[in-house]
Amino acid sequence: MTSCSKKESKTISDFNIEALEIKNQNHSWYYFTDQTYREIDKIQHVPLKKMEPWTESIRISSANNAADSDLEICKAYAVVNRLGILCFENDKISISLDKSIFDDRTAGNLIFLNNTPIFSIYKSAFFNDTITEDLYKSGKSDHLFLMQFDDKAKISYPIVNCASLIDEPNSEVVDFVWDGLNWLCCIKSITEERNIFSYLSWKPTVPLLSLSPANVRNNIVITESDVDSFRAAKEEISYKKAPERIRNMLTGFSDDLPFIMEVKSAGGSSNRIYSNTIPGSKEKALNSKAVLAQSWSCVLFEDGTLFMEGALPGKHILREGKAIAIRLPKLPAGFVYSDFVISNTTLYAAWEERNFYNTGRSGFLKVDLDKTLYSKLL
Repeated sequence: MTSCSKKESKTISDFNIEALEIKNQNHSWYYFTDQTYREIDKIQHVPLKKMEPWTESIRISSANNAADSDLEICKAYAVVNRLGILCFENDKISISLDKSIFDDRTAGNLIFLNNTPIFSIYKSAFFNDTITEDLYKSGKSDHLFLMQFDDKAKISYPIVNCASLIDEPNSEVVDFVWDGLNWLCCIKSITEERNIFSYLSWKPTVPLLSLSPANVRNNIVITESDVDSFRAAKEEISYKKAPERIRNMLTGFSDDLPFIMEVKSAGGSSNRIYSNTIPGSKEKALNSKAVLAQSWSCVLFEDGTLFMEGALPGKHILREGKAIAIRLPKLPAGFVYSDFVISNTTLYAAWEERNFYNTGRSGFLKVDLDKTLYSKLL
């Protein structure tokens, strides 16, 4: 979670990339309040908000598309830290709130299993005082960890909690990696003297979505792991090894721009991080997110430059398969685009106000790609 300004590093704009511009009639802005989201004419009019650590602030912490399907609407979802789950259905938006789960926990790590959204929650011991009170009061590890979002009922409920994995008291799962089969977890145990980190791997012996905290222990296999294995699973990989579809889409992209890219598969498991480092360069890397769907690929850089190739649901292939670039509306100084999803022909791009590890105002931009792309590129 770092801030990036033009004075500190180059941006894509420095390379004079030709791109389509988003017109006023093709987009709308939304921001988060303490209870929900609201539409507004421009970010500059969003009420000022106290800066808070990113683990504690209301913001889109994770987002992704469900897998492409034969359904009329290809859904996408976003985890809103401290609020709930956003569901995007083309141009329709809904939010499912649950204070009992989100109010004092950090939520993120959105993944999918059979197109069912799954995410994790925990309490940051560094910023959240309630974890210390809770843990020492109970002396147990019965805190929530892995959650499932039921899109029909619009509720979230637990699949696995911390006590399902570890007997050590005062412990929480603070991060994980899922490769589609195995779950590699980082566990933080709090003691009066110090914090202890441990690592384990587990996999279910029955369908994951049939699990609940009541039956987990009898239906998973747990294996000890170590910090090296966890770091290897989380390490940044050279951009030269990024998926071919991403590299082909960015063919001709300047090699002089350092960037970090989080690549997600629509409806898939944990993301992978790729980095383009410049030997000897002191430029700060530009953050970006990428989604690989069945019929399209897309990358969004934090300065608002978006690259796309393929065909959106129900539409023809753009520019005979050649990549196109779009410039999203320019954000005020101190703001960045942080994530995105696409549902049918509607793009939703998360934005937030950043200052190092703190986040202030936040929300998302809604863009009509049908008007932006297909009316122009026929």
